[in-house]
Amino acid sequence: MIPDMTVLLIEDAPEIRRFLRTTLSPYGYRLYEATSGADGLAQASARNPDIILLDLGLPDMNGTAVIENIRAWSNMPIIVLSARDQEQVKVQAFDLGADDYVTKPFGVDELLARMRVALRHANRPIGDAVEPVCTFGDVTVDLGRRQVFVSGTEVHLTPIEYKLLTTLVRYAGKVVTHRQLLKEVWGPLHIEEAHYLRVYMRQLRNKIEADPAQPRHLVTELGVGYRLRAE
Repeated sequence: MIPDMTVLLIEDAPEIRRFLRTTLSPYGYRLYEATSGADGLAQASARNPDIILLDLGLPDMNGTAVIENIRAWSNMPIIVLSARDQEQVKVQAFDLGADDYVTKPFGVDELLARMRVALRHANRPIGDAVEPVCTFGDVTVDLGRRQVFVSGTEVHLTPIEYKLLTTLVRYAGKVVTHRQLLKEVWGPLHIEEAHYLRVYMRQLRNKIEADPAQPRHLVTELGVGYRLRAE
């Protein structure tokens, strides 16, 4: 159980609010509820919650406007809960600063797991956002020595492959959009060169995944980007 974690749910559907009220309480989360974007923004400012669960289809404004407003002053984790599954809607939410996107209907275990990841990411100490050595499954990334090991054996990565991997490590657990990866790895002049990303991601998976065709860690978020799943 996570003690004394506050959650602000910005959602106008009473059945979803009722469901999450019942679901989150046994896990130690204290839930506050807002039924409109304006109320959600006011409560976010007044309560400074640990995490926000946000519906996009609010009665007074689009949820993306809520994300944009909050990101102007806070990095508190925001997880979108939405029935909209169009790729462009997801990409817009991530580009504006959402930490994750869960499509309705969703499973309780999935939501709780994504909340834990978002909270861990947010609670890393300032100046220590990424551990010097990151381990996931059989893979170890030593950021200080710029070395990567799989099952204890060092694996040679090209400079681009290494930069791609460490960018995903830096945002572990979060979806990183195609555009963001291209900008950070190749630079702002290459943000439309999606084929670069596909080629190097395939090479990287071939080197560190046990089954590159069904990757366990370098996960594709279809039409949006990639996520490093470290659990």
